Amino acid sequence: MYGYVMVRYGDLSLKGRNKNIFKNTLNNQLRFKLSELDVKIEFQHDLIYIELGNTLAEEVIKVLETIAGFSSYSKVVKTVYDFDKISENALAIIKQETKERVTTFKIETKRADKSVPLTSLEITQQLSKKILSQVNNLLVDVHHPEMTLYIEVRKDATYLYVNRIPAIGGFPVSMGGKAMVLLSGGIDSPVSAFLAMKKGLEVECIHFESTPLTSIESAQKVIDLTEKLAKFAPRYKIKLHMVPFRNLHEQLMLHVNETYTITVMRRMMYRIATELAIKNNCLAIVSGDSIGQVASQTLESMNVIQVVTNHLIIRPLATYDKMEIVKIAEKIDTLAISIKPFSDCCTVYVPKNPIIKPKIAFAEKNEAQFDYLAFIEEAVANTKTVIIDANSHLDILSKGLVVSECI
Repeated sequence: MYGYVMVRYGDLSLKGRNKNIFKNTLNNQLRFKLSELDVKIEFQHDLIYIELGNTLAEEVIKVLETIAGFSSYSKVVKTVYDFDKISENALAIIKQETKERVTTFKIETKRADKSVPLTSLEITQQLSKKILSQVNNLLVDVHHPEMTLYIEVRKDATYLYVNRIPAIGGFPVSMGGKAMVLLSGGIDSPVSAFLAMKKGLEVECIHFESTPLTSIESAQKVIDLTEKLAKFAPRYKIKLHMVPFRNLHEQLMLHVNETYTITVMRRMMYRIATELAIKNNCLAIVSGDSIGQVASQTLESMNVIQVVTNHLIIRPLATYDKMEIVKIAEKIDTLAISIKPFSDCCTVYVPKNPIIKPKIAFAEKNEAQFDYLAFIEEAVANTKTVIIDANSHLDILSKGLVVSECI
């Protein structure tokens, strides 16, 4: 019955003179991601119509769920401005959506074509009478209806639909510049990466792997998480930088006071991330920090950690509660991977009593116990970069090698 999907732009209206640049970028991403489906796309000033043909609406919606920049979309029926035709289609929609249940409804009409002599209210009133005369047990409730039938009268046609499905929102990926995401195998960092992408940032991911101190399964988790994130990238691809952290990790365990291990470790990570961010033209570093969630995420800890870099640090989850983060992880399909029991280098050797209010002077004193700059240089030089494709699974477990040999 539904022959079209209507798509609405999001916050692009806020962009003033740059609005067309954002829209063109978003439209190109939509064309690319729908290119394998047998559909026709019509771009209008404020809307996009996707003619389905033999394609299921659900297939198009599955694609729309991976594109940031749209506010909502609807499955719609297209007809002419004729009350008999409109009411005929309206009745078909109501019967399909109500499944013969007793329900309440209302009609909301938008008359975009001002050449139509009737007002929006008059159209609503006339159609309501027609529909109510042909459907039993259907009542009008203008305040709390179980279903709202939307009718948009436009110059080209009249469109009917009953729901506005929320889209990702935000801005098209790549319009906000490029950022380097600190990606662990946990729940938070993939969600942080997704939220950065939602705001228009193109992301590259960096992971600190310490095999065999950590298991190769922990590295596979990160690859699998990056594949999930790549669904939201314009071309379904994201760069993943695998940093060999074992040698530096061992030095930290040998020379750093246990209470400061995580603090100093993260300072090293930020130093390496900064060098790789500069090397790859990333203007910011994205972290999964949530204030107060763990010892390294108190304000004191975050300050001591980030002072080693002048690069912009973005923390999308800073004020989020854990359950809010988990809810997003479920939505973007990363949670099941994140909770697999394979620890990364930040969690495999967690001290019993990590410092929660570290001091910069003490962190520097611990770092002075060994030549960490040489190990940072080594890690950066030996970083392996792989392009992760959402549609092509990379399985390193089956190769039985260390990570550096697998990629």
